[in-house]
Amino acid sequence: AHQSKLDFFCKLGYGKQDICKVLENLGQEALEDDVLKELIRMGSKPQALESQAQSSPLKLVARGSCSTSPGPKWLGEDDGDSSGHLRPIVIDGSNVAMSHGNKEVFSCWGIQLAVDWFRERGHTYIKVFVPLWRKEPPRQDSPIADQHILEDLEKQSILVYTPSRKVKGKRVVCYDDRYIVKVAYEKDGVIVSNDHYRDLQNENPEWKWFIEQRLLMYSFVSNRFMPPDDPLGRHGPTLSNFLSKKPVLPEPKWQPCPYGKKCTYGNKCKFYHPERPHQAQLSVADELRAKIGVPLSLGKEEEKRNRPP
Repeated sequence: AHQSKLDFFCKLGYGKQDICKVLENLGQEALEDDVLKELIRMGSKPQALESQAQSSPLKLVARGSCSTSPGPKWLGEDDGDSSGHLRPIVIDGSNVAMSHGNKEVFSCWGIQLAVDWFRERGHTYIKVFVPLWRKEPPRQDSPIADQHILEDLEKQSILVYTPSRKVKGKRVVCYDDRYIVKVAYEKDGVIVSNDHYRDLQNENPEWKWFIEQRLLMYSFVSNRFMPPDDPLGRHGPTLSNFLSKKPVLPEPKWQPCPYGKKCTYGNKCKFYHPERPHQAQLSVADELRAKIGVPLSLGKEEEKRNRPP
């Protein structure tokens, strides 16, 4: 049992020393699933990955850990994403605030809820874009709630005002959507908005792909900011992978066969059989022939002869 487990994990690329250490800790009868979990917990990496990492200019990072080498800094930025493996977040402040205020009030609390959600996940680069005229005292035709939140977020270098000015009594507003998409694109981040930016998609083919692939939509449910678990649809990445620079592949799941040793599906069985070393799934008849030393080819010929026409 010890040798078969050793061979199995060696084939996966783990070092013998690490495997033996885990088997000593867990005991020789430990399930392969438990051994793998323990290897991952120890931070042991398959040697193939390590050698690939040395030869490749791109550094592979162990699952769940942070990159140690800082990426190229964006012009004028000194607060890059120190968490390394999480994407920068660019929030469409107007869209989020109006959505939280049921499209009637510019609710700054909605922006705070969104920022807090990403902060709790560990994102360190979060920018919110809001037009400068939202700093002005609220008018009857554009009500605003909890305006002090904008000031707090600006002090934390999270909120950025897009320029606007008055010319002959008329307000000239720069297009904040262009700022949002441009910054998210240059930072290789994620746009948080329920807007599809169709005009900007038509303007720039590179932005079109980016908006399609990196737009994170959301809902507010009882003052709770909720992005979908499948941002790009059922067959796309999970929310966790969508927000990560390095997607984490699901760990192999060895689900034991409900029939156990009584299973007659042989090599067609999709479940895991701990009693079959190396998962060599032979049919029951082939297993019996192997025990008495009859070649498999003879057994199959015999089966053909005995089968009724």
